[in-house]
Amino acid sequence: MKSASLRFVVVALMMGAAALLLQARSSNEVLPQREPLTSLPDHFGPWVSQDLVIDQQTLDILGAGEFLHRNFENPAQPQPWIDLLIAYFPSQKAGDTIHSPNHCLQGEGWVPIQRDVIQLSRPDGSLFPANRFVTSKGGDRELVIYWYQAHDRAVANEYWSKYYLVTDSIRMNRSDGALIRLITPMYRKESPAAAEARLLDLGSQIVPLLNRYIPR
Repeated sequence: MKSASLRFVVVALMMGAAALLLQARSSNEVLPQREPLTSLPDHFGPWVSQDLVIDQQTLDILGAGEFLHRNFENPAQPQPWIDLLIAYFPSQKAGDTIHSPNHCLQGEGWVPIQRDVIQLSRPDGSLFPANRFVTSKGGDRELVIYWYQAHDRAVANEYWSKYYLVTDSIRMNRSDGALIRLITPMYRKESPAAAEARLLDLGSQIVPLLNRYIPR
């Protein structure tokens, strides 16, 4: 409990500092050009997608940003679908910072039963960290992979994302950033590694394109 309380205090202080700093510097904040999320290809190899509507209540919670929510399926091979969410915030002023998917999933009744940090690959062979959660609800399971990305930097840790939000605002006068989240249902006896392979089959094709929509 003490550890959880300390993390809450640290995050609250960082968010408060970020809010004050961003509010003070928002008048001349740099807003870089980029391609709209809607121009992301709607198919990758055998994976084809359909856009999903985000309800107004969720949009109100997310705040001012641009969001892409798509459901991908592979008609050539029967297997569970993949849900992709990209949430991009051109400016993270007070109240408009990125929310952790962990809180949203638990609010919908999905309880994390396994948590890991994995390493994902970029086209140049470099690695970056991402969160991997196995969640459960009423006997069903889902595998979730997500990370935070801004300015060609990807991190798994929410606290580090807040830290970089503050430092980049000072150094670059920018507070833009994004969340990338992938979810797939798991078969009853499917291992997390097998579900991860399915997510990365699609995710590895999306990662090389992200700098078009999430500026360096």
